[in-house]
Amino acid sequence: MNGVGVVAALEAEARTLGVAVRRHDGLFCLVDGTLLAVSGIGCAHADLAAGSLVAAGASALMSFGLAGGLDPALHAGSVVLPDEVISRDGARCVAAREWREHLLREVQKACPATGGKLLTCPRPIDAPAEKAAAFRETGAVAVDMESLAIAQVAERHGLPFIAARVIVDTAADVVPPSVIAASGSGAVNVRRLIMGLAAQPRDVIGLLRLARRYRAATRSLTALALARVA
Repeated sequence: MNGVGVVAALEAEARTLGVAVRRHDGLFCLVDGTLLAVSGIGCAHADLAAGSLVAAGASALMSFGLAGGLDPALHAGSVVLPDEVISRDGARCVAAREWREHLLREVQKACPATGGKLLTCPRPIDAPAEKAAAFRETGAVAVDMESLAIAQVAERHGLPFIAARVIVDTAADVVPPSVIAASGSGAVNVRRLIMGLAAQPRDVIGLLRLARRYRAATRSLTALALARVA
């Protein structure tokens, strides 16, 4: 094992990391020895997943996956490697500087990447007005729902931590409620998504826009995964 433990909230995010073999303890092992946990969405799930990685021997933790854009300058596919992860109630965890800077240099060879603050929230920020308010109030360039919990597990155990996130919905995008309702356990529940779209047909337009954003984000996630082992 190379010592790194990666937490991805969604199976689709985890797949961009490459071939993974499931272990008896529910974790996965990548070809380079990296341990992987697919947590599901939210801090509670991320905390459990990060703890499982530490118990399995991980000596460093990475939060990997998608994020929402708060900075209007960021487009779908932009990579965010934050200097620190924050919450609105004042919590703050600083990323491992040398590790983050090395990864930033490698990623920038393939796609746009930036630093800044990453905001972790307990619920999605899915509307442009809310995103603008969060950007104004916190200065964070992007938002997710897991990274702070992973960072806090690393901090409790004295381990280095970084977050590696890719923008999928921009500051100007609305995330359709049906998409949010269908996500959560590590994979999108297709049946629930279809039922949500049937109940809210106008979500289809937003879903098609988000699908285009997702394709761009997936390309950057794949580039990020390759840069991770450089």
